[in-house]
Amino acid sequence: MTAPLTTRECPACALDAPAGAPECPFCGYEFPRPRAGTRPTAWLMIALMAGAASALAYVLGWFS
Repeated sequence: MTAPLTTRECPACALDAPAGAPECPFCGYEFPRPRAGTRPTAWLMIALMAGAASALAYVLGWFS
């Protein structure tokens, strides 16, 4: 198993910044914050895919 990353590369200056820092300590680039709505969106996509798979199985006659 690999250890969690403690640094990440800044896309503006390409230097290693601390992984939890909100901005690069060298150039001041502000790292984007993760959006809060990504997890519910993922569950919605899973539900839609499950519904589509069920509909396909029904059309193919697997539910007789």
